[in-house]
Amino acid sequence: MNEVLDYLANKLNKNNTIVIGVSGGPDSMCLLFLLLKLKNKLNLKIICAHINHNVRFESDEEADFVEKYAKNNNCIFEYFKIEDYKQENFESYARKKRYEFYNNLIKKYQANFLMTAHHGDDLIETILMRLVRSSNLNGYAGFKKETKYKTYELLRPLINKTKEDILRYNNENNLKYYIDKTNKDEKYTRARYRKKFLPLLKKENKNVHQKFLKFSEDLYQIEQFLEKETEKVLTKVLEFDKVNLHKFNKLDLLLQKRIVEYLLKKEYQNEINSIQEEHLKQILQICHNKKANSQLNLPKKKVLVKSYNYLYFKKIENASMINCILENYTKINKNEEIIKVSTCDIIRSNFILRLNSKELALPLHIRNRLPGDYMEIKNLNGKQKLKDIFINEKIPLEKRDNYPIIVDNNDRVLWIPGVKKSKFDKNINDFYDIIYKYVISEEN
Repeated sequence: MNEVLDYLANKLNKNNTIVIGVSGGPDSMCLLFLLLKLKNKLNLKIICAHINHNVRFESDEEADFVEKYAKNNNCIFEYFKIEDYKQENFESYARKKRYEFYNNLIKKYQANFLMTAHHGDDLIETILMRLVRSSNLNGYAGFKKETKYKTYELLRPLINKTKEDILRYNNENNLKYYIDKTNKDEKYTRARYRKKFLPLLKKENKNVHQKFLKFSEDLYQIEQFLEKETEKVLTKVLEFDKVNLHKFNKLDLLLQKRIVEYLLKKEYQNEINSIQEEHLKQILQICHNKKANSQLNLPKKKVLVKSYNYLYFKKIENASMINCILENYTKINKNEEIIKVSTCDIIRSNFILRLNSKELALPLHIRNRLPGDYMEIKNLNGKQKLKDIFINEKIPLEKRDNYPIIVDNNDRVLWIPGVKKSKFDKNINDFYDIIYKYVISEEN
C-alpha cells in the first residue's frame, strides 16, 4: 500500500478537509487507516460518513464501531440511516441516497475531497455489468480514479488494488473490520458477478484488474477526444437550438449519435434516465427519412419535431395524441373519442368517415398537425393547407396544434374529425369497408 500512501501524500495539501465513506468493511477501513497516517502531518480534517442501509441486524453494531473508531482518531463522525426503500432496485436507490448524503456533507464542511474505497475488483464488476446492460462510452469505462467537480474532487485511491491486496494489508496491520453478508447474496446483481465471473477472470490472469483499468482509461481518453470533436460540429449544425439536418446528415454516424445525445441531455437534464436506446434509434430514423414533416412522442410530454430541414424539441401541454395507430377504439381525451363502427346510417357529417381500404396505405394513424400539412378536400379539385382550414372553420388558435388529425401510413391527411373530410371519404351508397365515428361527450 506504499504507492497508495505516496499518491495521497502528493495529492493532498495541508489543512484539506476530506469526506470519506466508511462502512466499517475491509475496504473503507483500509482507506481510512491510510488517511490517518497523513492526518497529523498535513493537519487534515477527516469526516467519516457512515450510512446504515438498515437491511441487516448487525447494522447498528457496525455504526457504533465506526463512530468509536472515528472519535478515537479525532475524526468527525456523520451518520445517516435509510429508513425506507421506495424503489424496487435496492442497489440503485441505496447509491442515490448515499451520494445525496455525501454531497450534503461536502457542502456542510466545504470539503476539498470526497473519497470512496472502490478497488480494482469493483471496477471489473462495474464494467461487466454495464457491458451486459448496455450503456455509453463513459458507462462502459466504469469509474475514474479522479473526478473533478466544481467545488471538490472525488478520489478512489484503491483503484489499483484488489480485494486480496486489501485483506492482506488489513491482516498485517491488525485492522478490525466487519463483513457485510449481503455482499455474497446472489439476489444482488453485483454479488452474482463477484462470485461467478471474477474468479474465472483471475484464474486466466491474476492481474486482470490492471487490464480492466487500462481499458477504462483508454475509453475515457477516447471519450474526451470525441467530446472535443462533438463540440466542433455542434457549432456548425445547431442554429438557435434547432439542428440543421442538411448539415447534420453529412456527418459521420457516430457524431450524429453524439449530437442527438447532447440534445437529449440538454433537454432532459436530471430526467435523462427516462430516455432509452430505442428512442435514440427512432430519432436517427426521423433525421434520415425523406418525410418533410414528422414528430416523435418522447417521455415527459416532450415531442421531437422534424420540419423540413430542421429538428427541434417541443413540449406538448395537454396533447391528446401524437402519431399513434388508430385502433378500433381510440380515446383522445376525457371528452373525445374515435370509434370504429360496422354500420352507420348518417348520410352527411364531418363526424363520420367512410373509407375504402384498397385506396389507402394501412394502418391508419392519429396525430397532431405538422407544419406544411395539407388535405385534398372532398368534392373540390384541389388541396388546402390545414392551417387555412382551421382559420376558415374558426378553430381556436390554442386548439390547433393539439387537434387530432387522421392520416394513412403514407402520411396523407384523410380527416380532420368534426371539421373536414378528404377526397378519400366515401358517400353512403359507395363501396367502403371502414367506418369511423368521432364522438364528443355532452359535457364538452
